Amino acid sequence: MSAARRLFVGGEWVEPDGGHYEVVNPATEEVVGLAPEASVEQVRAAASAARAAFDGWSRTTPEERAGVLSRAASILRRDFAAHAELARAESGATTATARGMQVAVAVARFERYAKGALEPVEAALPPQIHEAGPMGRAGVVGALAVRRPVGVVTCITSYNNPWANPAGKVAPALAMGNTVVVKPAPQDPLSVYGMAAALEEAGVPPGVVNVVSGTDAAVGEAAVASPDVDMVSFTGSTAVGQRIGEVCGRDMKRQLMELGGKGAAIVLDDADLDAAVAGIGTTFSFYSGQICTAPTRVIVQRGVYEALVEKLAAYAGYLKVGDPAEPGTVVGPVISAAHRDRIEAFVAEGRKEGARVVAGGERPASGKGFYVAPTLLADCTHDMRVVREEIFGPVVVVVPFDADGPEEAEDTAVALADDSDYGLIDYVWSGDVARAFRVARRLRAGGVGVNTIARNMEAPFGGFKKSGVGRDVGSYALHAYSELQSLVWPG
Repeated sequence: MSAARRLFVGGEWVEPDGGHYEVVNPATEEVVGLAPEASVEQVRAAASAARAAFDGWSRTTPEERAGVLSRAASILRRDFAAHAELARAESGATTATARGMQVAVAVARFERYAKGALEPVEAALPPQIHEAGPMGRAGVVGALAVRRPVGVVTCITSYNNPWANPAGKVAPALAMGNTVVVKPAPQDPLSVYGMAAALEEAGVPPGVVNVVSGTDAAVGEAAVASPDVDMVSFTGSTAVGQRIGEVCGRDMKRQLMELGGKGAAIVLDDADLDAAVAGIGTTFSFYSGQICTAPTRVIVQRGVYEALVEKLAAYAGYLKVGDPAEPGTVVGPVISAAHRDRIEAFVAEGRKEGARVVAGGERPASGKGFYVAPTLLADCTHDMRVVREEIFGPVVVVVPFDADGPEEAEDTAVALADDSDYGLIDYVWSGDVARAFRVARRLRAGGVGVNTIARNMEAPFGGFKKSGVGRDVGSYALHAYSELQSLVWPG
């Protein structure tokens, strides 16, 4: 078990007013370490420290900010193995995922925004010629659009990736000259304190980065409601995001919200089914389905429906479920017993609604650990709760549809995909690439994968509808953590 962590407030490691709570390994149910339980007063102190540090940090040169971020990336790389081990233990990710998709991505994001700090923040606008009139003499007026830091940003992060998600908020926010208060997910906050230690060693000034954690909802509420906070960046459920948005609205705080998803995977009858199955099957394995971008809701044309279901069932059957520390494990546990129970309740309700359980559906005989077998539900209809709500686990639902001809197939698939509260990332599989792009352009989703689940990490990321507000990733994250200011002068 690792040592008890302390809060990081104003450049100091502070004993928590609420003591500590246990962080549990989802695979073994053993205690990984002790996380600090902050008081509301300590959260407010963190926001106050960030406010006090903002003036100095926002006036540093881009080169200074880039230097801190680059050094932080090097320090994280130096301690890579220890960080990956901790991430695996507290999140339940497999060793490969903890290394390649958690810590490695965090390092890459600090490196990316070290370069991002040097990107131009000024854009010249075309001059305007003013005729003489009531506003004055004739003349030429020039203008610049300048991106300025927002101020103090509260970053509230998700439990499914305790490295990449915080890094994707903290690094671009700092690159733009903001200061931050980070409130990590209560299930796996220990990694975020490791990130804070790396930033401290890299030379981040006191108060620029603050980390507070806790299991009490009041901790997160204080981090949002503090009058010292100008912006909230949140990744998590739509329900929590709506509550945060209500609080932000009272003081017109800026928001960046990456919320729930129920990714539609459209499979048309001319699709490469093996490619589609390889993509859709990642829902079973990647983070054990605990990822908002997963292609969880398969909308498949009737002509290839049975073949697709058969291939997906076979894919699920090949996956090794077990201890994420063991070589060859593909599917680890979900984050907690409560979340496992929630997923199982969804599957049970799906049965009652008439879904056919083709694979999984029973708890693996694993002894300890919060495991859910990769589960495939077929013969689903679009009104079922398992089809409409985000399950956030290794569960794929399949909805067949009928169509007379290619045009009706496209219309029906798009209508079914868009009949959702969510619109984060959808997917289209078709052997006709032009057709796939035609369908993709009609979907109301922030992103669409065309014959792939891959992402371009410079492309804007965010959702339509209840899947979020705003866009980040690449240079779009620098825009998200900045405000536009216009500078105008006579020519």
